[in-house]
Amino acid sequence: MNMYLICASWGHSLDNHPREVLSVWTYSNPVKIDFGPGRFSALASHLGGRAYGLVTYPDSFCTRLTEQLAAAAGPASVVINDVAANPDYVLLASQTRRIAQTGEPEVWVALGGGSVIDSAKVFAAANGEFSSVSQYLETGKGADALSATPIIAVPTTAGTGSEVTCWATVWNEAAGKKFSLARPNLYPELALIDPELMCGKPLELTTSTGLDALSHALESLWNVNANPVSANHAVFASREVLSVLPKLVKNLGDVELRSRMAQAAMFAGLAFSNTKTAIAHSLSYPITLNHNVPHGIACSFSLPIVIEAVRGSGGLCEDALRRIFDDDLEGAVKRMSEFLHNLDVSTLPADHGVSDAEWRGLVDGAFDGERGKNFIGSKERFLKAAEALGAAAA
Repeated sequence: MNMYLICASWGHSLDNHPREVLSVWTYSNPVKIDFGPGRFSALASHLGGRAYGLVTYPDSFCTRLTEQLAAAAGPASVVINDVAANPDYVLLASQTRRIAQTGEPEVWVALGGGSVIDSAKVFAAANGEFSSVSQYLETGKGADALSATPIIAVPTTAGTGSEVTCWATVWNEAAGKKFSLARPNLYPELALIDPELMCGKPLELTTSTGLDALSHALESLWNVNANPVSANHAVFASREVLSVLPKLVKNLGDVELRSRMAQAAMFAGLAFSNTKTAIAHSLSYPITLNHNVPHGIACSFSLPIVIEAVRGSGGLCEDALRRIFDDDLEGAVKRMSEFLHNLDVSTLPADHGVSDAEWRGLVDGAFDGERGKNFIGSKERFLKAAEALGAAAA
């Protein structure tokens, strides 16, 4: 395919958008993906006889899967099954001490949602000593003390995309802080995605994780690190979530819908694996920490505001948003608001426990944060959009 055809596939020519088309960009993702219903049965062969540690949940569903895996590959050398929804310093330190007592496995199997996969990344980096991870998170120093035990990620929810990223969210709740453990050698060696493992997940979890995937996709678009490959992944993921999630919440056991959502979440992960997230996520962290709002809700209720704030920005972001919303950006804000409302998610900060007085401080903090600095828009446009949509007082 020649350069003109590549450009034309994005709906523009060299003459119309020379700066965008001729921009320099890179894209990389090393994770092997094994996708499809029933693929959990292939996990033992992927282990290849290696001694494995297992990170999972203690519920009956994961216990049954643990027993199946043990029958095929032998028992895990160490099992961590007390994972928290938001992996925190105190628990991670305790878990790491237990791992040190048994010895580091040759490979970690992360069987569960994003918190399980994130925890496995911490263990893979800690080499039996959580303080080396916390020092690195807080100072950026001590990278040479971190390890990189291989990881096989087996997600049981469709949302975080952690199975194809190299970072993990780590919380220090006592200090009211959230960190991101970002290391190129923490990409899982394999993402084994079996949609059958997601069937029957409860409504609230399905909604929250699905909205997390949508936010990942969109956040990778209004992002200073966006590129044509990440944008293509984001467009596909966003269109799928917008189409599938309203159907899935009414039929939680549908394998085809679960497959489509799992694939959408994976593509969203592939998109933001190269961009990281932006302003909606930056805004979400204190809301989750201080108001106990599930992450997927906290990072998605503001999406209509952000769409309004970037509308008219042009370039790769607007081109991709037009593809998602059928070339109707004026109607995109309304469509996104209705989509959220139909999932019983309010777009008003007050309904998530955030007062008008707190809102402005949260916005200021979000724009000053690392993820906020990835955003292509301005704080002024964001605040104006929020006011126009009735999300906060002037």
